[in-house]
Amino acid sequence: MKLNYETAGQKTNPAIILVHGLFGDLDNLKSISRELQSDYFVVNLDLRNHGQSPWTDSMTFSEMADDLGALMDTLELEKAHFLGHSLGGKVVMEFSLAYPKRCISLVVADIAPVAYDARHTHIIDALEQVDLSKIKSRQDADKQLAAHISEPGVRAFLLKNLRKNAAGEWEWRMNLAGLRHCYGDLIGAPTRNGRFVGPVLFIRGGKSDYVTEAHRDAIAERFPKAQAKTIADTGHWLHAEKPSVFNGIVTRFLDEIGSE
Repeated sequence: MKLNYETAGQKTNPAIILVHGLFGDLDNLKSISRELQSDYFVVNLDLRNHGQSPWTDSMTFSEMADDLGALMDTLELEKAHFLGHSLGGKVVMEFSLAYPKRCISLVVADIAPVAYDARHTHIIDALEQVDLSKIKSRQDADKQLAAHISEPGVRAFLLKNLRKNAAGEWEWRMNLAGLRHCYGDLIGAPTRNGRFVGPVLFIRGGKSDYVTEAHRDAIAERFPKAQAKTIADTGHWLHAEKPSVFNGIVTRFLDEIGSE
């Protein structure tokens, strides 16, 4: 599948590929992209069924890892660093296990290589209940969404996916039906066996329960060189809540790899 993508920085620099999470798009990691583009060739992308990438009824981790490989082929990149948040973290972990020779290092933001309980179905339900035929603005959609999702920040993030089509009608940029159909795969663990023995950094939010002490063995089993950092007083959206701290941790990690 040919993913939608944007690039920044010089092609002659080392490449780093940034991968967003569920319900997101390539804009989500723009802060770290701007931080890195002076020293790296930065690739931001939309995962399948997100943003402007194609829709499909299948979203296995193997398929999404292959999507990254195909994009690297398009850009003529032999190897790259990878950074992924949440679902994007699982995708880049899968890629590193499937194609270790093409992966220089991983930064995994607030996700572990394990299966999780369902925690997003209420969001898909809420989005599907928005009557797009009755809205004239994002504010109208926000009012409908507020009946199901109380957090303004979450609603604002989700409503970035709302757009007008060529006919002037409001529509979702993400494939809600596809995400619902594939949700069982998305909350699972990366499916590829084996280990990635390159440098890996896990960054967790201090207030988040996505990465805990209980996940230590699962991480060490697949990523024996993994390091871990915690950003205090942040939740799952650590890169958005404390971007300067997050960006500093990432750049120091990459600088250390470059000096080895």
